Amino acid sequence: MLPPPETIRVKTLRVACDGSGEVAPALGHPRVYLHIDDSGFVDCGYCDRRFLLEGGPADNATGADPK
Repeated sequence: MLPPPETIRVKTLRVACDGSGEVAPALGHPRVYLHIDDSGFVDCGYCDRRFLLEGGPADNATGADPK
């Protein structure tokens, strides 16, 4: 079983992902720019990292109902 993808809470609707973090940037993937839509989150197509809009509809930390 695969571990769940990393989730990063952000404050902007536009985010960039290059797959770096626990690995060096050179070992990541090409930088892509992603837009968070009405769902309140977006997943990177390369590394499956999830970007979650703070206070958005998918943010359970605010007490919103999970979908």
